[in-house]
Amino acid sequence: MDNFLASSLKQFHEFKSLGDKTFDQLSDEQLFWQFNPSSNSIALIVKHLHGNMLSRWTDFLHSDGEKEGRDRDMEFENTEMSRAQLIAQWNEGWDCLFQALESLNEQDLTKTIFIRGEGHTVLAAIHRQLAHYPYHVGQIVYIGKMCQDEQWTSLSIPKGKSADFNQEKFGQSKKYKL
Repeated sequence: MDNFLASSLKQFHEFKSLGDKTFDQLSDEQLFWQFNPSSNSIALIVKHLHGNMLSRWTDFLHSDGEKEGRDRDMEFENTEMSRAQLIAQWNEGWDCLFQALESLNEQDLTKTIFIRGEGHTVLAAIHRQLAHYPYHVGQIVYIGKMCQDEQWTSLSIPKGKSADFNQEKFGQSKKYKL
């Protein structure tokens, strides 16, 4: 189970990195671009993740994961914000998650926590967020890719480069990766 915590932390760090690398490719305007009025911008997705992360991971083992002060609906309303403020929210949310996960041990995984009054094991709550956050990070990457079009730098294996990538990987000695 300690491997589960380490693996989960590693996965969350990788998801955060995808967002960071997307932000690095975008202008300030592109962070706030919306395909249409009913679509989310990257900024709105970041606001939502920030609100969710602070709510879920603050006082994680001891209070409900849906904090009273959270206004989820406002997370999807456009507000004036600079790039620096947006990135600060992004980092604050992830820092809250990382601190909470790093404080856990194997015995904590079977404890019960509550989200909106519904009980979950810590293990299940982590799994829940391992599904939720990548969903939104994927949206961030996709919007970034739409904004950058041909100038997009791939965050994974670029189109037409799978054979080269596989040849490089299979040419290395096998190793265990968490």
